[in-house]
Amino acid sequence: MGFAAVAGVRLFYTDDGSGDTTLLLVHGWGADSHQWAQHIPSLARKHRVIAVDLRGHGYSSAEKKGNNPVRMAEDLVELLDRLGIERFVAVGHSMGGVIVSRLAVEHPSRVAAVVAVDPGYGRPDEVVAMAVAMRETPAVQIDAWCYTPASPGWLREWHRRRLLATPPHVLAEAYDGLWSGEEAIGSRGAAEPYLSRRECPVLTFWTDPAQAAWETDLFKHPASRTVCWQGSGHRLHEERPAEFLLVVNQWLKEISR
Repeated sequence: MGFAAVAGVRLFYTDDGSGDTTLLLVHGWGADSHQWAQHIPSLARKHRVIAVDLRGHGYSSAEKKGNNPVRMAEDLVELLDRLGIERFVAVGHSMGGVIVSRLAVEHPSRVAAVVAVDPGYGRPDEVVAMAVAMRETPAVQIDAWCYTPASPGWLREWHRRRLLATPPHVLAEAYDGLWSGEEAIGSRGAAEPYLSRRECPVLTFWTDPAQAAWETDLFKHPASRTVCWQGSGHRLHEERPAEFLLVVNQWLKEISR
């Protein structure tokens, strides 16, 4: 636990707990692995839990170029290789949901299941157009859409500070990788053929029922399902950690039978 040299960057990670199942926790854009601080103690009681700061985020280093979801996914594969972890459940929020889905598609023999939390894929064209148009907007202003009036003030401040601490070129590259890059799956047109290649069980949390209904048609595994929490903000797992853990733990128990 600590730091690992991977593909030219120095990744910070923690390694907690033990058990037959390993969980890989992947944070979102402009955040870091502290995003999972409310969840790790509970998850680590029954599972081995790896939580990573993606390249350019948190305590991990950044390259001048290559700070995008595609490269970040491969960083994680290399890290898990070094840790001797062959198979795992990949859990990701927002951009992390894109990354764990990429892992499931590109490395299907290694990903036992995916949990995606309000993932940054499959959005309607008008949402993608708005996201692309906001590319030059300061990150803390982009982040404003992540909250509802019920979102706690500490959560807004925590993420504001994380965004301010993330190198601007990393934020820009990662943002492009989500919405406008060659391999971006932010739009439904790009996401549908790609996500349809996920063969493993998938549990997805959404705040929008239309998004939940859309993704349901893409599932291949019979144990896959969506959960929709209307009224929650984008970081619903941080706003409602106890409920999130209850649902995830129960689902993991179901698919392990």
